[in-house]
Amino acid sequence: MHHQAIQLVKHSCSIIAQRSTQHSSTLDLFLLGARNGIEEIVTEIQHYFPAVIEMKDRNEYSVFHYAVMYRHEKIFKIVHQKNNIDHSKDGNYNNILHLAGYRARQDRLDLGPGPILQMQRELQWFMEIEKLVTREESQLPNIKGKTPLTIFNEEHNDLASKEIQWVTGMASACSVAASLIATVAFAAAITVPGGNNSNGLPIFSGESSFLVFAVSDALALFTSITCVLYFLSIFTCRYGVEDFLYTLPNRVIYGLICLILSVISLMIAFSSTLFLVFAKKNPLILIPIVALTCVPVISYTFIQLPPLLVMIKSTYGPGLLDK
Repeated sequence: MHHQAIQLVKHSCSIIAQRSTQHSSTLDLFLLGARNGIEEIVTEIQHYFPAVIEMKDRNEYSVFHYAVMYRHEKIFKIVHQKNNIDHSKDGNYNNILHLAGYRARQDRLDLGPGPILQMQRELQWFMEIEKLVTREESQLPNIKGKTPLTIFNEEHNDLASKEIQWVTGMASACSVAASLIATVAFAAAITVPGGNNSNGLPIFSGESSFLVFAVSDALALFTSITCVLYFLSIFTCRYGVEDFLYTLPNRVIYGLICLILSVISLMIAFSSTLFLVFAKKNPLILIPIVALTCVPVISYTFIQLPPLLVMIKSTYGPGLLDK
């Protein structure tokens, strides 16, 4: 169906191009495709009617303006590959950077896995468009006397407040969980499985499984404490607008990675303890131990890994408008 739809668009454009010399009627369809992020329609209409790139609607908006307002990076890259950016202004003297400072015209930001990415994505859009305009354009006021940066701060004030509440709530919950893991890991390090002999050495110190327990328990303790420190640092952040671009995402990413590693290490330490205590009598007990250990690890990883990967890609990946 998708392939047939593309063929239909190509056929329709070819017929219109042959029968009409006035292509202004295609502008509405072109801008409608840009507003909805349908890159195939934008590509085909641009191919058959190159002049439509320079056309504007009654609000003095071109395809560049709609791509920025509706946050469609693919549409912006398609039209920007062969055409210069539109530096014109609308009826309120807003240039393209002013439009990037306003909130998105539709709920595309809700597609992200977490609220912190919404502010990050808006900042990325603003900074990418700022690279494409001149220094004078970035400081010009509109009809209300507001510069693009002023508009961005005013428009995203509520979004920043909501994301601060979300990130502090998540930091509190994760700090509690990491503190519990650190407490259990520290207690397990003091009271080793099997106890100690008369010389104070662990009874199972000669077993290879005891080495697995010692290493995994130490990793659980260190990663959980590191996780607590990362999430506590979120509370001391100044919560400036630019902090949502790298500072807060970095701390959330590192904290979640440490939390995942601490959960995995704790499960390995617990499994090795059960193996040391019970496996000598019945080696088959290792099978249910491994199976039960994988349940919480896989469940937590399945829940936290996808949004974590999206945050990593959004923070460290290429820019939105990189060709």
